[in-house]
Amino acid sequence: MFDSRIKSEQTDLLMQAILHLDSMEDAYRFFEDICTIPEIKSIAQRLEVAMLLRQKVTYQEIARRTGASSATISRVNRALTYGADGYRRVLDAMDED
Repeated sequence: MFDSRIKSEQTDLLMQAILHLDSMEDAYRFFEDICTIPEIKSIAQRLEVAMLLRQKVTYQEIARRTGASSATISRVNRALTYGADGYRRVLDAMDED
């Protein structure tokens, strides 16, 4: 079983809420209420960076396509390499769809 470093009653509540979203519309509604627009855009950018890194796209090309800084690209790359496998698991699931 995975032992998260951020696990708490509050984060459990958040994860349960996310798991109860039934549609893209519900997801948009929830995230627009719970996050600021820049937070949503930042998370979306990181996910796109992770997808491109998995496709072996260069840092320069990723920066050009996404507008992400080299620090953000590096941080996402570290998470892909040494992280909790969250990006890998979600990207694998998305590939199956």
